[in-house]
Amino acid sequence: MRTVREGAATLKVGNGVFYNPRMSKLRDISVIFLKASGLRKARLLDTTAATGVRGIRYKLESRVGEVTMLDINDSAYRNARSNARLNRISARVMGKSLQEFAGSAHEAFDIIDIDPFGSPAPMVHDALKVSHNGTLLMVTATDTATLCGAEASACLRIYGSKPIHNELCHESSVRILLSFIAREAAQFNFGIVPLLSIADMHYVRVFLSLERGAKAAAESADTSGFLSYCDRCHNFSFKKGIAAIAGTKCGNCKAKMRVYGPMWLGDTRDKALVSKMLKISGSYPRESRGLLETINGELDIPFFYSIPKMTSRLGLGSISPDLVAKALGKTHSVSRTHFEKDSLKTTASVSLVAGAVKRLGGKK
Repeated sequence: MRTVREGAATLKVGNGVFYNPRMSKLRDISVIFLKASGLRKARLLDTTAATGVRGIRYKLESRVGEVTMLDINDSAYRNARSNARLNRISARVMGKSLQEFAGSAHEAFDIIDIDPFGSPAPMVHDALKVSHNGTLLMVTATDTATLCGAEASACLRIYGSKPIHNELCHESSVRILLSFIAREAAQFNFGIVPLLSIADMHYVRVFLSLERGAKAAAESADTSGFLSYCDRCHNFSFKKGIAAIAGTKCGNCKAKMRVYGPMWLGDTRDKALVSKMLKISGSYPRESRGLLETINGELDIPFFYSIPKMTSRLGLGSISPDLVAKALGKTHSVSRTHFEKDSLKTTASVSLVAGAVKRLGGKK
């Protein structure tokens, strides 16, 4: 058994109990999110406790109230219980799965953290059983090969969506996960309000609140739709609604566009909340703050243009995305994005982006 220090927590990591130090950045951001949410004395449920690191850090650093931690693995359950005692926090630690717990619980939580190994899809339904109006859900998916289209049939089976497998895949994975949660939430008469969405390293993480009511549930359902993408010129378009878009022609080059989805086509973050997170993140590592800074500066519109992919198509050498952004910024909104390196979100059309790239590359 080894001892590690993370945030305000001291942990004993038992043999065979999962602990990934590389995910400390995400745990930092989750703590900052809870601090910025303003919830105090909130009841929190950690559905996959492992060492207990998340539940313990939330209790020590964000001042949540009652903490309940679940883990069906006996070694992990005992390890989390021991670590709670070690950090002198009061926590209810149970050797149960979320499915077992939610099936018998007669309570609801203010905050629920779902952070499994692989897909969270089987757990979302049960988490909604112990949710109420205003519950904050924090949901992680590490099955990025599925969500990013390398295993398209698995994505159709698990999330009910056709994924895209190109430079847009990281953002679309966030939007597929949000759409899936929205459809599940609608069964419980909840709508969803995304507050922060991240695609980083090997994971996707979404933070959202639940809003009870038939109107909210219907509005969330209507926010999903389909993405059309042109393999020839990298143009894309999207349309909300449940009806598939078949045989769409590219408005730029007239080639046939492929259709993907359904996926969430609304906002993926609350800018005011992310700005607040930045203000209180000063004591956390630069890596965590840097990711938040990029997300805070992003245009909250669906998808982006990869400048390296565009220069390659046009037969040009590398061009700085910052130069392209400066050129486009004279007439259109533009920002960098954390979803893909050297890419730009912009209100400019693909033809205008390509035109700016050509001019900067000296191509007529």
